[in-house]
Amino acid sequence: MSDSMNPEVLDWDSAYRGEGEMPGPPPWNIGEPQPELAALIREGKVRGEVLDAGCGHAELSLALAAAGHTVVGIDLSPTAIEAAKQAAAERNLTNATFVADDITKFTGFDGRFTTIIDSTLFHSLPVEGRDGYQQSILRAAAPGATYYVLVFARGAFPGEWETKPNEVDEAELRGSVGKYWAIADVRPAFIHANVMTAPPGVDLPLPEHPRDDKGRMKFPAFLLTAHKPG
Repeated sequence: MSDSMNPEVLDWDSAYRGEGEMPGPPPWNIGEPQPELAALIREGKVRGEVLDAGCGHAELSLALAAAGHTVVGIDLSPTAIEAAKQAAAERNLTNATFVADDITKFTGFDGRFTTIIDSTLFHSLPVEGRDGYQQSILRAAAPGATYYVLVFARGAFPGEWETKPNEVDEAELRGSVGKYWAIADVRPAFIHANVMTAPPGVDLPLPEHPRDDKGRMKFPAFLLTAHKPG
């Protein structure tokens, strides 16, 4: 890929190799789809061919493929994409394919996807990359496509943290997505993550959030639903 020397690629590769600022695997890599999105699958709200935007290790893509959907996962990290390809091969999920590319400017899928799902990608992008991201996925969306976004709400992380996701409030989320999509709903939700530990020698306050029945942290989030206009 053309961005192979982009520092952001290297940073995400480090994270997926467990070499980021937080020790161990990324906390959001919980070994299954985020519960908010798994519920959409169970409820039949995912239609047709699916784009998993920023798929990471692709638990969501693999679950969608196992449910019978044709799914394409795109992620900036070649390390994550290789792990996703290996997992799909091990499970014989030939209807899941994966591409290492920049989600803010990828091409080659014009008008293809009936459903686009953003599972914790939006807040991982630089703010200046949001507009290109919205344009790129809109181009890849079929007429009438549905778009779901699961994103950290502002206040999910302590204010003392210098490095953290680009959390949003509802107005900010609506403003960014609504420029290109017809927003149907934005509701409070949760992002489930493994319990974090600070790196050795670093005194960081950790988020204080409730736990789910598996002991994972439940971060405040939004789940947005939108449709491609026209």
